[in-house]
Amino acid sequence: MKKMIKSLLTLFILFFISTHSFANDYPEKVGEKLGNGIANVVTGVAEIPKTMIITGHRNGAPYGLTAGFFTGLVHTVGRTVSGAIDIATFLVPTTPIVQPSYIWDDFNRETTYTAARMR
Repeated sequence: MKKMIKSLLTLFILFFISTHSFANDYPEKVGEKLGNGIANVVTGVAEIPKTMIITGHRNGAPYGLTAGFFTGLVHTVGRTVSGAIDIATFLVPTTPIVQPSYIWDDFNRETTYTAARMR
């Protein structure tokens, strides 16, 4: 019984130490993730002209107007759903799924998606 109490006390102390250092910047990370999610839900539709412009510069205007439009629709859904997931899970601080994090960050870069990782 004493051994079990010592083990639990040790685990509690380790947990307290690790969460104390984690809790210092937790509100900032959570707020950033919530803001990122809201921004991506609201600005997701801007992926259509962004992708049309990028595709048009790379492959020509007709291709940008057609394939760029449909690719932009896919990126619109991706950014909007990614933002909704960030809003729903903002209490778990992870890195953004969509890159660039905000649509206005590096507007000339095509949108990509990555796996979420803990911050």
